[in-house]
Amino acid sequence: MKKINKINKVRVIVASIVLMFSIKSNAQIVKAEIRATGLTCSMCSNAINKQLKTLPEVVNVETDLNTNTFTVTLTEGNTLSPKVFKEKVEKAGFFIGTLVLTAKPETITQSTYILVNNNTANGTEIQFQVVDKGYVTEKEFKKLSKSYKNVETYASNNEDDFHIKILN
Repeated sequence: MKKINKINKVRVIVASIVLMFSIKSNAQIVKAEIRATGLTCSMCSNAINKQLKTLPEVVNVETDLNTNTFTVTLTEGNTLSPKVFKEKVEKAGFFIGTLVLTAKPETITQSTYILVNNNTANGTEIQFQVVDKGYVTEKEFKKLSKSYKNVETYASNNEDDFHIKILN
C-alpha cells in the first residue's frame, strides 16, 4: 500500500511539472512592432535592425523606413519580455516610440503584465501596447500618466512590470 501511494505521488509531481512547463511554453510573444524615435537615415535603422537580429529568438525583422517601424517575428516557444526590445533599441542609440506586441492570450495572464483598460482578449492571438515610460514617447507618457492615475502601479516605474492596453 505504501509503495502504491509513493508511485501515485511521483506521478502527480511529474504531471505537475509537465503541466507547468507546457503553460509556460504557451505564454509567448509572437510578433513585436516597434516604432523607434530619433532615426534620421537608413544607417540608423540598420543599427536597430542589427541589434534586434542578435536575439536568437528572432526569425525575421522587417523595416519600414517611412514610419521607422520594425516588425519582429519571433520563434515559437520563446520567453522574451518587452524589456528585451527596449534594451536592444537603446543599445543601438535610439528610443521606443511605441511597442505593440502580438501574443497568445495566456501571455498577459502572467503577473508581470498589468491591464490598464477594460478590453478583453478574444481569439488565438491578441495585440496589446506596452504603455510604460520608455515604451511610449515622453509626451505620450505624461498624457497617459493623467489617464492612468487610478492605476496605483503605473507611476512606480517598476522595470519588471508592464502596463498594457489591449488593442483588439
